[in-house]
This record gives sequence, C-alpha cells and structure tokens, in this order.
Amino acid sequence: MTLNSIFLLSMPGGSEWILIVLVVLLLFGGKKIPELMRGIGRGMREFNDAKGNVKNEIEEGMREKDNRPSAPTTTPTENVTR
Repeated sequence: MTLNSIFLLSMPGGSEWILIVLVVLLLFGGKKIPELMRGIGRGMREFNDAKGNVKNEIEEGMREKDNRPSAPTTTPTENVTR
C-alpha cells in the first residue's frame, strides 16, 4: 500500500477542478478574483526578485573570494634546543 492510497490523496481530475473554480467564484465573487490574482502575481514577482538578489550576492561573494590574494604560506619552523 502506498501513502497516497492510505490517505486517499491524489491530484484533482477535470471535474474536481471545475468544482474548485466554482467554489472560488462563490467565495470571492467575480470582482475580487482579479485583485486576488494581482496580489498573487505581485507576491511571486517579489519572491523571484529576492531570490535573484540572494543568488547575485552569493555569486559576487564567490567572485570576491576567488579574486582575493591568498595569504602567504609560512612553513613551520623547527624548534631548536640549545
């Protein structure tokens, strides 16, 4: 038995999607849906912008690390007992 069959979970089919859309229309009304979609679009755009900024900062940090001159390597001196 798979986990999906235990909990009876699966992706909705065609008729379920139609039912979901009708319920959303009833709950939010025709006038609120464009505002809802606009808000979702804004949120996705802000998320993608933030993701791009983080990626650029990481890449910039990696470039700076590669361009930084390496510290001179020192060899350990032997302890000489007198």
